[in-house]
Amino acid sequence: SVRIDQTIYVERDSQKKIVLGHKGETIRAIGQAARMEISGILEQKVHLFLFVKVRENWGDDPERYREMGLEFPH
Repeated sequence: SVRIDQTIYVERDSQKKIVLGHKGETIRAIGQAARMEISGILEQKVHLFLFVKVRENWGDDPERYREMGLEFPH
């Protein structure tokens, strides 16, 4: 099996509430769908742990994009 720890960054607490959803329903659905897709690709059981964190203005910080292996949009 594979363990994946993934952080989802949002810019505001209100966005965090949206991603989590009522009683965690939204993040649970995201996790289940992602777990099934990744498991199908890797052909093994996946233990996926999702964390939602608020990091203000992360979308304006080129370093955050580099951390994710992405190019900063100019």
